[in-house]
Amino acid sequence: MKVSIRTKFSIGILFFFVIIAVITGFSAYFLNKLSDKTSLIMKENHLSVIYARDMSEGIMRINQEVTNSYLTNRNTDSALINRELNSFDLSLKLEKNNITEVGEDKLVSGIERGYFQYRDSLAAFNNAKSPITKFLYLQKQFGSIYQQLAFLSRINEKAIEVKTEDARVSAKDALKQMSFLGTVCFLIALSFTYNFASYFSGRFFQLYNGIKELVSSNYGQRLHFEGKDEFYDISLAFNEMAEKLNENKQEMELTLQFDKELYDSVADVKELKKVLERINSIEEQATELISRLENKI
Repeated sequence: MKVSIRTKFSIGILFFFVIIAVITGFSAYFLNKLSDKTSLIMKENHLSVIYARDMSEGIMRINQEVTNSYLTNRNTDSALINRELNSFDLSLKLEKNNITEVGEDKLVSGIERGYFQYRDSLAAFNNAKSPITKFLYLQKQFGSIYQQLAFLSRINEKAIEVKTEDARVSAKDALKQMSFLGTVCFLIALSFTYNFASYFSGRFFQLYNGIKELVSSNYGQRLHFEGKDEFYDISLAFNEMAEKLNENKQEMELTLQFDKELYDSVADVKELKKVLERINSIEEQATELISRLENKI
């Protein structure tokens, strides 16, 4: 199968694009994986910590209002208490939909039961016949709920630490894997570049030397390229041209040799002609001398 030089260049460029795509794909995979882990921390555990903090602050303000009203012997501020209870209800509802850790569901259920009891006791506090007893009972319920909320916050904070450490380890592993993959891709690209450049430089060097030999009248020079690309076609054309030049050289040498022999033959004829002319001259002189001798006799 004949593969053109342009096709080989295209394959080489495509190969580099594939390497870049592989590195980009793996980088995106590891980054997305790390991003998912960090987003879970922010979306789940961090929100639970916020909900626990809001509920703790809300019930703390309610308890402060109850304590102040008892010490000052007045009714509680119903507007403030209703506002804080509504805020507590909302945070509790959000937390129930954000259960992530083992045992967190049971803890939230316990907080919910204690909160309902606390809310009922709070509603009867102003009309209680024995305010001191009701006040102490509210304080006990408040202490239990507050401790549960603190524990809810701690388990989610601990989970954040564990998941953060896991994300850090995952980041290190991803860095190692990407470093290994990058090194392998770099070595493959380097090897491919070296072989690709050697392929073309070797053939251009042979072609250059072949042309130099022809310029030096060495018409016996031949090129031998393997493969079925343009270099192979060039080698065939080069060898055919060298063969024709060699044939023309031989024909010229034969022609020059024939011309030399012909020139030598012409020179011999001229010399023979001169000899004959001298002989004729001698004959004429001899005839004239004989005639003179005959006349004298």
